Amino acid sequence: MSLDEVAALTFDVFGTVVDWRGSIARELRGWFGRRGLERDWEAFADRWRALYQPAMEEVRRGRRAWTRLDDLHRTNLRVVLDEFGLAGLNEPEIEHLNRAWHRLDPWPDAVDGLSRLKRRFILATLSNGNVALLVNMARRAGLPWDAVLGAEVARAYKPMPEAYLCTADLLGLRPDRCMMVAAHNGDLQAARALGFRTAFVARPSEHGPKQTGDLRAEHAFDVIAADFLDLADRLGC
Repeated sequence: MSLDEVAALTFDVFGTVVDWRGSIARELRGWFGRRGLERDWEAFADRWRALYQPAMEEVRRGRRAWTRLDDLHRTNLRVVLDEFGLAGLNEPEIEHLNRAWHRLDPWPDAVDGLSRLKRRFILATLSNGNVALLVNMARRAGLPWDAVLGAEVARAYKPMPEAYLCTADLLGLRPDRCMMVAAHNGDLQAARALGFRTAFVARPSEHGPKQTGDLRAEHAFDVIAADFLDLADRLGC
């Protein structure tokens, strides 16, 4: 099937569209800095993110009932605050810090690239983020989604097949008329196995200067791009 038949681009968000590590460190540095507290905030962001997959795995395996990502993040935040010697915050303070995930900054090419892609394609999230998180992020950052879909809508965390297939179904499209866009080889492999077309967009600094994984496409994806502007060029937008 030709790429001309692709009608929708579905996007991983954390790391692919937005810089979660730099944004979380920025939020923490500003909030705690105003209170005279210093830590390695990039290390804090890394540790918080490291608890992301294990928390979702509890849900995937049925050991925990469906739980939206905001709530998983809040549980993990309490753990990391304690590990970094920052326990004792009140509930409004914890809620404010947890909602830092709603305030992530887009990569520099993201908004312009998405705006170009939107001229030709339906743009939808296919993210593990919950709807409120993704909507608030989009409004703040100017991300021009046509639809906010993914794990919470499907009640299944990627790479469970339901997350991908539910998104395609809600868009009224066969999987092969959707192209998954991500900076993560595993995400694209899971989507491709279900019939999605695939586009790898490199984000070699997602995990900071010492990143070792997902530095390049490791499989023969349909499109391999340097950023969203390059993706728009390659897709004729």
